[in-house]
Amino acid sequence: MCAVFAGGAAAVAQPYPVKPVRIIVAAAPGGGTDFVARVLAQKLTEALGQQFIVENRPGAGSTLGFDAGMRAAPDGYTFNLVTPSFSITPSLYALKYDAANDFTPVIRVASGPLVAVIHPSVPAKNLRELIALAKARPDQIAYGTSGQGAIVHLANALFLHMANIRMIHVPYKGGGPALTELIAGQVQLVFATPQAGLSQVKAGRIRALAVTTAARLPTEPSIPTIAEAGVPGYEVNNWHAMIGPKGVARPIVERLHGEVSKIIRTKEMEERLRGDGVLPAPSTPEELQEQIRREIVTWRGVVKQAGIKIQ
Repeated sequence: MCAVFAGGAAAVAQPYPVKPVRIIVAAAPGGGTDFVARVLAQKLTEALGQQFIVENRPGAGSTLGFDAGMRAAPDGYTFNLVTPSFSITPSLYALKYDAANDFTPVIRVASGPLVAVIHPSVPAKNLRELIALAKARPDQIAYGTSGQGAIVHLANALFLHMANIRMIHVPYKGGGPALTELIAGQVQLVFATPQAGLSQVKAGRIRALAVTTAARLPTEPSIPTIAEAGVPGYEVNNWHAMIGPKGVARPIVERLHGEVSKIIRTKEMEERLRGDGVLPAPSTPEELQEQIRREIVTWRGVVKQAGIKIQ
């Protein structure tokens, strides 16, 4: 018995990593998650002396990539970089894994807001006026999203529920087309990522009303939060986090957690993340697990209340 225990301890104590590590991104190349994953992989490669490779596995509302990560061997050589969609999918799909339990949390990497932006033709100077307008004109204001069941859709659905208003949902195939249609006046409201929405705000094409997070965006302190601007208690974060399959050894988790924590606290990494509309937001593994479990419950309630289904 002692010999077996000693052998296991020696295996865990071996240098890590000794071969390339995969980071699975459940989205196509070129998006925000892919960007964060590739920057992080580059820095981890430099820090740990082994190659960290980003593998894109898009499809089925991100569930293909999540499933591939959860089914991988828990040897520390396969991880997922996940977003709020990881917490949303249990409410929309029949999954082959348990999102609340079949993974090993490592660290939340970054987090940021969505920005509520409107077309200049909308006669509302702030969020309270938009809410009043929507109450006076139920089902007459249209909001665009990046697709049915996406984080921006559920963020809007939660906003409508908490503000007790009704609007028309217009789903598009991505956040870019939704923003384009907002600028064209085809929809009146979009919850956009900061890097996409604020550039159009500065160009005078649309107006920003509020951000979805509990705190204001440091780079745009004049934009209030939705909670401040008329919907107390509202909060939605657009985050990125690193998780592995269930059973990854704690020493490996601690090694990666420590390295990622150092990387995202550097000025260079903060600036690169800020350019993608998020900020460094390191967490402990336990904090990340609690956040995911909490959000699974929250989004299940939103999906049920709004009657959201994937067609």
